[in-house]
Amino acid sequence: MPTPFQSFRVLGTPVAVVTKESAAAQVIAWADRGDRAYAIEAADVHVVTRARHEPEFGECMSRFDMVCPDGMPVLWSVNRELPEEDRLTERVCGADLMQETMRQTAEKGGQSHFLLGGAETTLEKLVETLPEKVPGVRIAGSYSPPFGEWPADEFERICQKITESGASHVWVGLGCPKQERWISENKQQLPPACYYGVGAAFAFHAGEISRAPRLFQKTGTEWLYRVICEPRRLWKRYFTYNSLFIRYQLFE
Repeated sequence: MPTPFQSFRVLGTPVAVVTKESAAAQVIAWADRGDRAYAIEAADVHVVTRARHEPEFGECMSRFDMVCPDGMPVLWSVNRELPEEDRLTERVCGADLMQETMRQTAEKGGQSHFLLGGAETTLEKLVETLPEKVPGVRIAGSYSPPFGEWPADEFERICQKITESGASHVWVGLGCPKQERWISENKQQLPPACYYGVGAAFAFHAGEISRAPRLFQKTGTEWLYRVICEPRRLWKRYFTYNSLFIRYQLFE
């Protein structure tokens, strides 16, 4: 089935030419159909480079229905393929897509949201803070799966909770690449809804970590701000995949 938006490949991953507003409108239209599970990702340099570097992860990302341009280098790569008047001016990060989709569903009424992943304390904060940020949003349910290896019946338990909630949008915060693999590998068995791999969006909206200042976001150096804030956890990821991204862009 042809997609209702244009896309260009960035290191092999098809990245959609969308804004947060147009992306939210599209996923709401998909959710209205209620015919199957749709997979949506906000892809930064780490995601597109990992998809190029690891064939298994690249195959996983090929099953996504919409990959939004998160990360300024990804946005710049897409814009190189577009005439100047059609170029995108803002990236679509997971936290912004989440808030915009919730805003549009609250405005229209009807569709609700399910939060999957993160610690119980994080989910409790989200259930409290999201309606303050987005008046009228409907949070139909939330669930924090066990850390580490999941029991054999965990997938069935998650599907039951999503189905019983009646949610049209499922925000998956299991961390990259676990959340992308989980959505992709289970896409055919998941209850009809839109499923999003949103990375750090839960922590941002819960107020557990802060967004980078606009200067960092606009200049493509938000990764540097995050490394400064969380050096132990993030320095290796960004050093490895940023270096690989540059290498692939220059020599392929």
